[in-house]
Amino acid sequence: MSSPLITAAELAEALDSRLPPRLLDCRARLGDPDAGHTLWWEAHLPGSVHLDLDRDLAGPPGRGGRHPLPLPQAFTATLQRLGITPELPVVLYDDMGGQLAAARAWWMLVCWAGHPDVRVFDGGIKAWLGAGEELAEGDHAAPHASRWVPTFHDEQWVDAARLPTIRALLLDARSRERFRGDAEPIDPVAGHIPGAVCRPSADNLTPYGRFKPANQLAAELPEAEAVVAYCGSGVTACHTILAYAVAGRPLPRLYPGSWSEWIRDPARPVARGD
Repeated sequence: MSSPLITAAELAEALDSRLPPRLLDCRARLGDPDAGHTLWWEAHLPGSVHLDLDRDLAGPPGRGGRHPLPLPQAFTATLQRLGITPELPVVLYDDMGGQLAAARAWWMLVCWAGHPDVRVFDGGIKAWLGAGEELAEGDHAAPHASRWVPTFHDEQWVDAARLPTIRALLLDARSRERFRGDAEPIDPVAGHIPGAVCRPSADNLTPYGRFKPANQLAAELPEAEAVVAYCGSGVTACHTILAYAVAGRPLPRLYPGSWSEWIRDPARPVARGD
Protein backbone atom coordinates (compact mmCIF):
# COMPACT_ATOMS: atom_id res chain seq x y z
CA MET A 1 0.00 0.00 0.00
CA SER A 2 1.41 3.41 -0.95
CA SER A 3 1.96 5.95 1.80
CA PRO A 4 -0.83 8.45 2.48
CA LEU A 5 1.90 11.04 3.11
CA ILE A 6 3.91 13.18 0.71
CA THR A 7 7.23 14.94 1.36
CA ALA A 8 8.23 18.46 0.34
CA ALA A 9 10.46 17.17 -2.46
CA GLU A 10 7.72 14.88 -3.77
CA LEU A 11 5.17 17.67 -3.62
CA ALA A 12 7.41 20.11 -5.49
CA GLU A 13 7.92 17.50 -8.22
CA ALA A 14 4.19 16.72 -8.36
CA LEU A 15 3.28 20.39 -8.73
CA ASP A 16 5.56 20.59 -11.78
CA SER A 17 4.07 17.48 -13.40
CA ARG A 18 1.58 17.31 -16.27
CA LEU A 19 -1.22 16.54 -13.81
CA PRO A 20 -0.49 18.58 -10.68
CA PRO A 21 -2.58 17.71 -7.64
CA ARG A 22 -5.37 19.86 -6.28
CA LEU A 23 -3.62 21.44 -3.31
CA LEU A 24 -5.90 22.24 -0.36
CA ASP A 25 -4.91 24.45 2.57
CA CYS A 26 -6.68 23.03 5.63
CA ARG A 27 -5.35 25.30 8.34
CA ALA A 28 -7.85 26.00 11.11
CA ARG A 29 -8.11 27.18 14.69
CA LEU A 30 -10.72 25.72 16.99
CA GLY A 31 -12.95 28.46 18.33
CA ASP A 32 -12.09 30.91 15.54
CA PRO A 33 -13.98 29.97 12.34
CA ASP A 34 -12.36 32.74 10.28
CA ALA A 35 -8.75 32.07 11.24
CA GLY A 36 -8.07 29.40 8.62
CA HIS A 37 -9.11 31.53 5.66
CA THR A 38 -7.17 34.50 7.06
CA LEU A 39 -4.01 32.42 7.39
CA TRP A 40 -4.45 31.15 3.83
CA TRP A 41 -5.00 34.67 2.47
CA GLU A 42 -1.88 36.00 4.16
CA ALA A 43 0.46 33.24 2.95
CA HIS A 44 -0.08 29.81 1.40
CA LEU A 45 1.51 27.20 -0.83
CA PRO A 46 1.34 28.40 -4.45
CA GLY A 47 -1.83 27.28 -6.22
CA SER A 48 -3.55 26.08 -3.06
CA VAL A 49 -7.24 26.61 -2.30
CA HIS A 50 -8.58 27.01 1.22
CA LEU A 51 -10.72 24.17 2.59
CA ASP A 52 -12.63 25.27 5.67
CA LEU A 53 -13.10 23.01 8.70
CA ASP A 54 -16.33 24.57 9.93
CA ARG A 55 -17.96 25.39 6.57
CA ASP A 56 -16.73 22.60 4.27
CA LEU A 57 -15.81 19.66 6.49
CA ALA A 58 -18.62 19.80 9.06
CA GLY A 59 -22.31 20.38 9.35
CA PRO A 60 -23.88 22.86 11.76
CA PRO A 61 -23.01 22.15 15.41
CA GLY A 62 -25.81 20.81 17.56
CA ARG A 63 -27.06 17.44 18.73
CA GLY A 64 -24.47 15.72 16.53
CA GLY A 65 -21.59 17.47 18.29
CA ARG A 66 -19.34 20.41 17.49
CA HIS A 67 -18.19 19.13 14.08
CA PRO A 68 -20.74 16.59 12.79
CA LEU A 69 -20.30 15.26 9.29
CA PRO A 70 -21.95 17.44 6.66
CA LEU A 71 -24.80 15.98 4.66
CA PRO A 72 -23.46 13.95 1.72
CA GLN A 73 -25.01 16.37 -0.76
CA ALA A 74 -23.32 19.30 0.96
CA PHE A 75 -19.89 17.65 0.82
CA THR A 76 -20.52 16.66 -2.79
CA ALA A 77 -21.17 20.33 -3.59
CA THR A 78 -17.88 21.25 -1.88
CA LEU A 79 -15.95 18.68 -3.91
CA GLN A 80 -17.55 19.86 -7.12
CA ARG A 81 -16.77 23.51 -6.29
CA LEU A 82 -13.13 22.56 -5.77
CA GLY A 83 -13.04 20.73 -9.10
CA ILE A 84 -12.18 17.40 -7.50
CA THR A 85 -12.61 14.17 -9.45
CA PRO A 86 -11.31 10.63 -8.80
CA GLU A 87 -8.79 11.16 -11.62
CA LEU A 88 -7.26 14.28 -10.02
CA PRO A 89 -4.73 13.72 -7.22
CA VAL A 90 -5.32 15.72 -4.05
CA VAL A 91 -2.77 16.93 -1.48
CA LEU A 92 -3.83 18.37 1.88
CA TYR A 93 -1.79 20.39 4.34
CA ASP A 94 -2.05 22.39 7.55
CA ASP A 95 0.40 23.74 10.13
CA MET A 96 -0.26 21.30 12.98
CA GLY A 97 1.18 18.05 11.70
CA GLY A 98 -2.18 17.18 10.15
CA GLN A 99 -3.89 16.99 13.53
CA LEU A 100 -6.74 19.31 12.64
CA ALA A 101 -8.50 19.69 9.32
CA ALA A 102 -5.91 18.03 7.05
CA ALA A 103 -6.50 14.61 8.60
CA ARG A 104 -10.26 15.22 8.75
CA ALA A 105 -10.27 16.11 5.03
CA TRP A 106 -8.19 13.02 4.26
CA TRP A 107 -10.67 10.78 6.08
CA MET A 108 -13.68 12.39 4.39
CA LEU A 109 -12.16 12.14 0.93
CA VAL A 110 -10.59 8.68 1.20
CA CYS A 111 -12.60 6.68 3.73
CA TRP A 112 -16.02 8.30 3.29
CA ALA A 113 -16.11 9.52 -0.32
CA GLY A 114 -13.76 6.88 -1.75
CA HIS A 115 -11.27 9.10 -3.57
CA PRO A 116 -8.35 6.88 -4.69
CA ASP A 117 -5.44 9.37 -4.60
CA VAL A 118 -5.25 11.68 -1.60
CA ARG A 119 -2.14 12.42 0.45
CA VAL A 120 -1.31 14.62 3.41
CA PHE A 121 1.78 16.81 3.20
CA ASP A 122 3.95 15.54 6.05
CA GLY A 123 5.11 18.52 8.09
CA GLY A 124 2.81 20.93 6.27
CA ILE A 125 3.63 24.55 5.65
CA LYS A 126 6.68 24.43 7.96
CA ALA A 127 8.20 21.61 5.92
CA TRP A 128 7.60 23.63 2.72
CA LEU A 129 9.49 26.61 4.12
CA GLY A 130 12.16 24.32 5.55
CA ALA A 131 12.80 22.98 2.06
CA GLY A 132 13.54 26.52 0.85
CA GLU A 133 10.27 26.91 -1.05
CA GLU A 134 8.26 30.13 -1.20
CA LEU A 135 4.71 31.05 -0.27
CA ALA A 136 2.09 32.99 -2.22
CA GLU A 137 -0.32 35.67 -1.01
CA GLY A 138 -3.90 36.67 -1.70
CA ASP A 139 -6.50 35.08 -3.95
CA HIS A 140 -6.24 33.45 -7.36
CA ALA A 141 -8.53 31.94 -9.95
CA ALA A 142 -11.05 29.45 -8.59
CA PRO A 143 -10.82 25.87 -9.90
CA HIS A 144 -13.12 24.72 -12.68
CA ALA A 145 -16.07 22.93 -11.12
CA SER A 146 -16.45 19.18 -11.49
CA ARG A 147 -19.47 16.90 -11.70
CA TRP A 148 -18.19 14.14 -9.45
CA VAL A 149 -20.87 12.48 -7.32
CA PRO A 150 -19.11 10.19 -4.83
CA THR A 151 -20.52 6.98 -3.46
CA PHE A 152 -20.34 7.49 0.28
CA HIS A 153 -19.18 4.65 2.52
CA ASP A 154 -21.22 5.09 5.68
CA GLU A 155 -19.92 1.80 7.07
CA GLN A 156 -16.70 3.69 7.85
CA TRP A 157 -18.28 5.59 10.72
CA VAL A 158 -20.56 4.91 13.67
CA ASP A 159 -23.05 7.06 15.56
CA ALA A 160 -23.84 7.31 19.25
CA ALA A 161 -26.77 4.90 18.99
CA ARG A 162 -24.67 2.14 17.42
CA LEU A 163 -21.52 2.67 19.47
CA PRO A 164 -22.59 0.67 22.58
CA THR A 165 -23.57 -2.30 20.40
CA ILE A 166 -20.22 -2.61 18.62
CA ARG A 167 -17.52 -4.94 19.89
CA ALA A 168 -14.46 -2.79 19.27
CA LEU A 169 -11.58 -1.08 21.01
CA LEU A 170 -12.63 2.52 21.60
CA LEU A 171 -9.61 4.79 21.08
CA ASP A 172 -9.68 8.36 22.44
CA ALA A 173 -7.35 10.76 20.55
CA ARG A 174 -7.57 13.63 23.06
CA SER A 175 -4.85 14.56 25.54
CA ARG A 176 -4.44 12.38 28.62
CA GLU A 177 -5.55 15.29 30.84
CA ARG A 178 -8.86 15.59 28.99
CA PHE A 179 -9.30 11.81 28.92
CA ARG A 180 -8.84 11.53 32.69
CA GLY A 181 -11.13 14.49 33.28
CA ASP A 182 -8.38 16.56 34.92
CA ALA A 183 -9.02 19.42 32.48
CA GLU A 184 -11.71 20.18 29.93
CA PRO A 185 -11.11 23.46 28.04
CA ILE A 186 -13.80 23.01 25.39
CA ASP A 187 -16.74 20.80 26.34
CA PRO A 188 -19.05 21.28 29.38
CA VAL A 189 -18.44 17.80 30.82
CA ALA A 190 -15.04 16.25 31.58
CA GLY A 191 -14.04 12.61 31.28
CA HIS A 192 -14.27 9.90 28.64
CA ILE A 193 -16.53 7.20 27.26
CA PRO A 194 -16.39 4.15 29.58
CA GLY A 195 -14.10 1.41 28.32
CA ALA A 196 -12.08 3.70 26.06
CA VAL A 197 -8.29 3.73 25.85
CA CYS A 198 -6.32 6.97 25.50
CA ARG A 199 -3.90 7.42 22.60
CA PRO A 200 -3.35 11.17 22.01
CA SER A 201 -3.03 12.12 18.37
CA ALA A 202 0.11 14.09 19.25
CA ASP A 203 1.81 10.74 19.99
CA ASN A 204 1.71 9.99 16.26
CA LEU A 205 4.23 12.76 15.57
CA THR A 206 7.92 13.35 16.17
CA PRO A 207 9.02 16.47 18.09
CA TYR A 208 9.48 18.08 14.66
CA GLY A 209 5.79 17.80 13.79
CA ARG A 210 6.11 14.97 11.28
CA PHE A 211 4.70 11.47 11.42
CA LYS A 212 6.79 8.85 13.15
CA PRO A 213 8.17 6.12 10.86
CA ALA A 214 5.66 3.51 9.77
CA ASN A 215 7.33 0.68 11.69
CA GLN A 216 7.36 2.72 14.90
CA LEU A 217 3.68 3.58 14.54
CA ALA A 218 2.87 -0.06 13.81
CA ALA A 219 4.55 -1.03 17.08
CA GLU A 220 2.91 1.71 19.14
CA LEU A 221 -0.68 1.84 17.91
CA PRO A 222 -3.15 -0.31 19.88
CA GLU A 223 -4.13 -3.53 18.14
CA ALA A 224 -7.57 -5.14 18.17
CA GLU A 225 -9.87 -6.96 15.77
CA ALA A 226 -11.93 -3.77 15.46
CA VAL A 227 -11.14 -0.19 16.50
CA VAL A 228 -13.32 2.92 16.69
CA ALA A 229 -11.55 6.28 17.01
CA TYR A 230 -13.05 9.34 18.68
CA CYS A 231 -11.87 12.64 20.17
CA GLY A 232 -13.63 15.87 21.14
CA SER A 233 -15.55 16.45 17.92
CA GLY A 234 -14.39 13.91 15.35
CA VAL A 235 -11.42 15.91 14.01
CA THR A 236 -8.20 14.74 15.68
CA ALA A 237 -9.60 11.19 15.73
CA CYS A 238 -9.05 11.26 11.97
CA HIS A 239 -5.34 11.77 12.69
CA THR A 240 -5.41 8.49 14.59
CA ILE A 241 -6.99 6.77 11.58
CA LEU A 242 -4.39 8.36 9.30
CA ALA A 243 -1.63 7.04 11.59
CA TYR A 244 -2.99 3.51 11.15
CA ALA A 245 -2.86 4.07 7.38
CA VAL A 246 0.76 5.26 7.60
CA ALA A 247 1.56 2.15 9.64
CA GLY A 248 -0.09 -0.10 7.05
CA ARG A 249 -2.60 -1.36 9.59
CA PRO A 250 -6.37 -1.92 9.11
CA LEU A 251 -8.17 1.37 9.54
CA PRO A 252 -10.38 2.13 12.55
CA ARG A 253 -13.88 3.45 12.05
CA LEU A 254 -14.66 7.02 13.09
CA TYR A 255 -17.18 8.17 15.67
CA PRO A 256 -17.75 11.68 14.20
CA GLY A 257 -19.87 13.05 17.03
CA SER A 258 -17.25 12.02 19.59
CA TRP A 259 -17.22 13.40 23.12
CA SER A 260 -19.11 16.59 22.21
CA GLU A 261 -22.07 14.50 21.05
CA TRP A 262 -21.80 11.76 23.68
CA ILE A 263 -22.28 14.15 26.59
CA ARG A 264 -25.39 15.81 25.11
CA ASP A 265 -27.48 12.93 26.47
CA PRO A 266 -27.22 12.86 30.28
CA ALA A 267 -28.27 9.20 30.24
CA ARG A 268 -24.99 8.20 28.60
CA PRO A 269 -22.35 7.09 31.10
CA VAL A 270 -19.18 9.09 31.73
CA ALA A 271 -15.92 7.78 33.17
CA ARG A 272 -12.99 9.61 34.75
CA GLY A 273 -9.42 8.68 35.57
CA ASP A 274 -7.23 6.21 33.70
